[in-house]
Amino acid sequence: MTTDVLVVGAGVSGLATAWALASRGLGVCVLDRGPVARESTWAGAGVLSLLLPWHYPEPVVALAERGRTLWPEWIERLQGLTGLDAEYLVGGMLVADTDETTAARAWGERHGRRVEAPPPEFVHTCSFAEGGLWLPEVAQVRNPRLARLLESAVRALGVQVLPHRAVTRLEVANGRLMGVQTAAGRIACGRAVVCAGAWSQGLLGKLALGLYIRPVRGQILLLAGRPGLLPCIVYRSGRYLVPRADGRVLVGSTLEEAGFDKSTTDEAGETLLTFALETCPDLRRAAVERQWAGLRPGSPGNLPVIARHPEVENLFLNAGHYRYGLTMAPAAAELIAALILGGETALEPAPYAWPRC
Repeated sequence: MTTDVLVVGAGVSGLATAWALASRGLGVCVLDRGPVARESTWAGAGVLSLLLPWHYPEPVVALAERGRTLWPEWIERLQGLTGLDAEYLVGGMLVADTDETTAARAWGERHGRRVEAPPPEFVHTCSFAEGGLWLPEVAQVRNPRLARLLESAVRALGVQVLPHRAVTRLEVANGRLMGVQTAAGRIACGRAVVCAGAWSQGLLGKLALGLYIRPVRGQILLLAGRPGLLPCIVYRSGRYLVPRADGRVLVGSTLEEAGFDKSTTDEAGETLLTFALETCPDLRRAAVERQWAGLRPGSPGNLPVIARHPEVENLFLNAGHYRYGLTMAPAAAELIAALILGGETALEPAPYAWPRC
């Protein structure tokens, strides 16, 4: 089997990359070691914003802001092609921390973003709303539905999506990737993009050359609330509540250095539930429905690598987005497509270059 571009990893980064390349006329094949989009893409809460934007260095903000700009048209095209609904919603985010005002307003002025006082009615919903901030432009999406939408959209463009097809070896000769070996046979490719999230460094092996992408476990609690109980995303002290259209509320999340262990813990569940009930007392009537964990692709400074390999000319990487793979997905895919095809880039690519050894 031969393809123009082989994308390794069928999460949001891999599927968005496949969409960007197939939309530009390339033949694309996507592989994944497991089911499509069942790792951090499925596990995340779907907040399409940095938490909190003014806490991050400018290259991270620039990529997230470019992603935010692209998201409305991107999701409209995907949904129009497939007829599926990913529950994209611009519902805003309440920041229920009273010590963020000065930095937040300065960031809003620099980037042309609205930073306001919370609407009075939010004080009745969130016990920490008074003195906080309201970011009305923050959007969210429902992760599992986005995954189904993206898979359907790339298939509609002729992309081959092959789940349960782990790469066992990268074949490199004379500074070029010739193809990959899988348990089901060899796949030759003109170019390849590794989008394997927390598994990217291990997959590259000796070709990792200075990368440091590690798994960071995040646990989330799901509460069975009622529609309208929580009017928007609520952020407080590093954690968040995310309401869904059907009334469910996601409570997240932990940040744990636990290697590739995706198990959940009672301690984390209790901590998240306590946070939820303190922040929104009305959630006392919402039963705990489920708890799960996912592995984020952690990276130094939260900065992903979106770049050509320094020694293998037709090998690229789009990984290390940490907590913001969904937020950055259309912008990161746009950038990697421009690097592969040699076009102009909307963002300066240097900050996302391969780290020096």
